[in-house]
Amino acid sequence: MAKFVLAGKADCPYYAKAELLADILQRSLPNFRVHKISVLPAEWKVVNYFGKFHVSVLRKRIRSLLSTAFSFSCLFYKDYYGITPDMSTDVMQRIAAENLQTQLSLIAEEQLRLSLIKPLYVWITGALRLTCQILIPSLLSAEMFPNEAVSLHLLDLEGDREELQRLKIDVEDLALDALHQVTVHTDLDQAFHDANLILLLDDLNHDAEIDRVTNLCELYREYGRLIDRRANKHVKVMVAGDTFLNLRCSLLLENAPSINSHQFVATATQLEHEARAEVAKKMGVRPQDVRDVIVWGNISGGFIIDLQRAKVFNYRGAIRGPAFFSQSVLQVLHDRKWLETEFQQQVRRHHVVVSRSGRTAAISAANGILRVLKAWNGANAEDQIFSITLSTILSVPATCMDGKWSALLDVTVDEKLREELKLCVDELQQVSKRIKNKPSVFL
Repeated sequence: MAKFVLAGKADCPYYAKAELLADILQRSLPNFRVHKISVLPAEWKVVNYFGKFHVSVLRKRIRSLLSTAFSFSCLFYKDYYGITPDMSTDVMQRIAAENLQTQLSLIAEEQLRLSLIKPLYVWITGALRLTCQILIPSLLSAEMFPNEAVSLHLLDLEGDREELQRLKIDVEDLALDALHQVTVHTDLDQAFHDANLILLLDDLNHDAEIDRVTNLCELYREYGRLIDRRANKHVKVMVAGDTFLNLRCSLLLENAPSINSHQFVATATQLEHEARAEVAKKMGVRPQDVRDVIVWGNISGGFIIDLQRAKVFNYRGAIRGPAFFSQSVLQVLHDRKWLETEFQQQVRRHHVVVSRSGRTAAISAANGILRVLKAWNGANAEDQIFSITLSTILSVPATCMDGKWSALLDVTVDEKLREELKLCVDELQQVSKRIKNKPSVFL
């Protein structure tokens, strides 16, 4: 089967005549198919193959080339198939005018159709990061946003526009029911307009130079100002990544005073999952069998893993029960020396290795984002404990009820934990002071 693409300006007489020829061939030849692309005159671009010419000379040459190419095609089809399009110049011009009006009408109808849809505006920054690419298919599932059309906006300030366009095509090719449209951006001109959900994935390497750290911090200040001015007042903002999570979230809060602070969270789920994996390995169970591990402090710095509420399922100990039966980790794990020393060190080493490995970290980060989003959207979050950064700069245990996060109150904060948290606060304040004393190089 031969399939041809016929593209041209909507108001071009030769395009009208070429359409007639294509229609005749399609009716006459069983294996001939044509796909027509009618482009508005203002959007039609001709590539300059002629070097440097005066504009009027270039236009004459282009018209001559197009006319010659069309005439050659007509001669070819006449000699090969015995088919000749019969259309006078006057008819060609009238049909060209009708084509233009038809194209304008179709565009107006499409714009009206789109205006009647009220989509959910989702913005993702750092869109070319692997985490984003893993995240998108699940993010656009009906399970995540039931009965919602999603308008997805992908922003990457350091990204290549062609690479973003390829990502856009890949997303569209998924043909997901929830997807309303995809747009790509490499600047902040349109960032966060009417945003309902913002996922901030911009991140740095652990050994990034101070100038890059300062740039990132100034970028998050600008993000905060834009969110304050442009986003929906009920927007949900989530910060994810490996470095400076608490600091980035606090910068957003400082610069978006009109948005409720409980609408900003930084996810510690990736670190929590790594801690669960270490406990599971020690107890001989699967990581998913360990739940309600708490992460306190500075997610990407001095953090504390707390097992006071942790529970384990399917543990093969002295007491066993059905699949829904759980036991306190601290009651069945008696190796206190391991818990107080080696465990914390192993989690830190594991976190560094995973963060620098790239792909594994991206998978874990995407999974953590989806887990928090499901809870935020009200998907059975009542009995779950999450470690997130709320209005303070520290990661704390929290629960989500009716789409609202609240710190967990019935946890024990003993003197040792209080001292460790004080050290975390001092660490964050030192980092913040060091960044603020460094002149900005972003703007």
